[in-house]
Amino acid sequence: MAKVLPALPSAHFKTIRAIFALILREMATTYGRSPGGYFWAILEPVAATALLAFVFSLAFRAPPIGDNFSLFYATGLLPFMVYVDVSVKVSQSLQFSRPLLFYPSITYFDAIIARFILNFITHIMVFVFIITGIVFIFSVRTIIDYQSVFNSLTMAAALALGVGSINCFLISMFPVWLRIWSILNRPLFIISCILFTFEAIPQPYRDYLWFNPLVHIVGEMRHAFYPTYDAYYVSSLYVFSISGALFILAFIFLNRYHRSILND
Repeated sequence: MAKVLPALPSAHFKTIRAIFALILREMATTYGRSPGGYFWAILEPVAATALLAFVFSLAFRAPPIGDNFSLFYATGLLPFMVYVDVSVKVSQSLQFSRPLLFYPSITYFDAIIARFILNFITHIMVFVFIITGIVFIFSVRTIIDYQSVFNSLTMAAALALGVGSINCFLISMFPVWLRIWSILNRPLFIISCILFTFEAIPQPYRDYLWFNPLVHIVGEMRHAFYPTYDAYYVSSLYVFSISGALFILAFIFLNRYHRSILND
């Protein structure tokens, strides 16, 4: 009986190989020329967060929860940073990898997922550095709910991927959308419960604020570090539903118009 030859690499293997190659390319092109290389991508947000935490701690000596403002601020800012930075990087995927997308082995899906993975992993390391530093420097005693930490970061990543993907299409088709989105995003830092708790907002504005998915992400992270904080308003289903709908919608449009975008 004739011996069956091994099958050629599947499409899935080719996709994984392409994504890995794009990740290595971005690390080399984006961070390879800067002092410290890729580590600067971690050290820069760590230093910026530490500076902001110090500045705000001078104005807000007593945090709404617990007794350490740095921890309170970090548990709000870090998941917020995951969403903002990763979504921006994903939205620029087609422009960043445009020359490579003319090769049949590289697809728009590969470009988006590669940027998403690299930048999300970067923020995970930033998160670990900052939280570990706060716990040791200030001798913070808390029982961390790692499942809630995972859920919060996963929600932030999913929202970043969904928003970044749909913006990737909109910016490519309508460049003016970049400026419009930048204006719409400016109030997010204020209305995402980073410097206060959801319960501190009076009605009926609290009900309106609930529809901001970042409020759920921050609330879940606060619950992870403050066991007595009851984040009753958090709905993972709401955040994941919005994220999934945006992601699916983005890829429907990208699948339809990606050739027009590349040839424009």
